[in-house]
Amino acid sequence: MRQGPLSMLLLCLLLMTPLARAEDPAASTPLSLSAGAQITDLQQRLKESEQQRETLSQQLHNADSERESAQLTRLRQENQRLKLQLKEAQASGLPRLLTDQQQWFLIGGAVALLAAVCGILAGGTFRRRRQWLN
Repeated sequence: MRQGPLSMLLLCLLLMTPLARAEDPAASTPLSLSAGAQITDLQQRLKESEQQRETLSQQLHNADSERESAQLTRLRQENQRLKLQLKEAQASGLPRLLTDQQQWFLIGGAVALLAAVCGILAGGTFRRRRQWLN
């Protein structure tokens, strides 16, 4: 097959494509009247949607602030109640005589003293020790 006539045919088709588009009446006008009407309708709908979005965002913001203020009020009341309970507990309770560290020290000393007493009682008399040494 020869390449010459085929390439000429393709070249002619490519050159005729812009001419075929130029003859189309819808393509020759930049915007038809129906497209212009659609654009103005869409712009109007866009404005309405933006207004609705703005009102909804304001309502959401108001609802959030109301919810937060209610929660803040509840937390303040609970804080006041807990402060009163703390004051009552501090006023009614006896002051602590010993800290935790001092209590553990006393417990350890008592255990050591008890172990020493048990060891003396379990040992018996001193004669046994002398007999064992002899």
